[in-house]
Amino acid sequence: MNCRLFDAACSNQMSPKTIKTFTFGCRVNQYETEYLRQGFEQLGYRTAQNGETPDLCIVNSCAVTAESEAKCRKLVRRLAKAYPATEIILMGCYAARAPEETARLPNVVQVVGDKSVLPQFLAERGLSTPPQGIHYFPSRRRAYVKVQDGCQARCSYCIVPLVRPKLTSRPVAEVLCEVRRLLANGHREIVLTGVHLGRYGMEHHTGKAANLIELVQQITNLEGEFRLRLSSIEASEVPPELLRLMAARPARVCPHLHLPLQSGSDAVLRRMNRPWPVQEFVNRCRAIQSLLDMPTLSTDIVVGFPGETEEDFLATCQVVEEVGFGRLHVFRFSPRPGTPAARMPGQITNRLVQERAERLIELGKRLAKEWLKRFLGRRLRVLVELPLSDHAGWLLGTSDHYLPVAFPGDRNLIGRFVYVLPHYLENGRLLGEQCRRQTPQASRS
Repeated sequence: MNCRLFDAACSNQMSPKTIKTFTFGCRVNQYETEYLRQGFEQLGYRTAQNGETPDLCIVNSCAVTAESEAKCRKLVRRLAKAYPATEIILMGCYAARAPEETARLPNVVQVVGDKSVLPQFLAERGLSTPPQGIHYFPSRRRAYVKVQDGCQARCSYCIVPLVRPKLTSRPVAEVLCEVRRLLANGHREIVLTGVHLGRYGMEHHTGKAANLIELVQQITNLEGEFRLRLSSIEASEVPPELLRLMAARPARVCPHLHLPLQSGSDAVLRRMNRPWPVQEFVNRCRAIQSLLDMPTLSTDIVVGFPGETEEDFLATCQVVEEVGFGRLHVFRFSPRPGTPAARMPGQITNRLVQERAERLIELGKRLAKEWLKRFLGRRLRVLVELPLSDHAGWLLGTSDHYLPVAFPGDRNLIGRFVYVLPHYLENGRLLGEQCRRQTPQASRS
């Protein structure tokens, strides 16, 4: 055999295997995909480049809507067609809901429905010491940190409690260790996330486990220039103690909360089996707005729930406007097999659901624009994330209040905090100029 050919053959045998990952759904899914990807890195895999055939694909699925499941199936079939020899591992909530169905998809060699077995899964693949968390988020200036899993709320439309029923919380020490690693690797925003974040620590009945307030307090005590953001949390699980902590440490905890409302009609909320009536939700939003400095509130709304009347829908629009949400996420009701709502009378036509969703989306756009206008002329701290594609020499970042902010600046500012004075709006963004005088770097106070 020619020596050159022999060397090339040896090189091919020694080359590391390649992997590609795909994620549907929530921030928890994004975190778990990254956890697995970094685990496979320790096993010697590297991320496949564009145009390169991967040896392994991991698809992390979502089951919140029928559409998300359909998108997952479409992706798997496309991957199998593009890479006939590539193995596919399918994980996530869709995998947990329909393991036999997902196992029949082309090229799927393994289905992982239970997320609690991910360390064991990596061990079975040959990783003797599975990682306790992640080290970085690629292509992100912010990093998600999953601290909690499981939900037992039993909202009548939601499949999640059926596929993630067990409440678990990560130890504070483990979370702090992970946050320190992420900060050391250049991340300047940490986003705490969980399937039911407000239940962090609540599976322990001894009363000795840390709760979310204590976890936030300990993270904000860490050294360094960074900020902390909470992901989706129920309004009923935002107590005054947490708000006082956020108000006392504005340089550390972002004045932004995502509070799922789902409907502004008490009749619909009762059928949804939601925890609070409308007025109590509004009252908590008012408390948040009074204690924090112009907090941005965002929310989820389900449109077209069974039995939703025009009056119910208009009540939702009224509450959305009354609270003054800065951002709306509108979901069209999707009947999930196994949930009570899938069997409820009064199922609404797709056409009417679509029409109501479009009306609510337009309302959300108007409210978002009005909210952005309130920050014109107000100096904002911005984490710079990337160049602005449609403005040469401009940068784009996110303010503490979760607002998109653009300004002219050098690329060496990416990944850093700057202060920007916004002057006008364009395409849903605040545009302004960098302030010359900076305030002191974020402290623990």
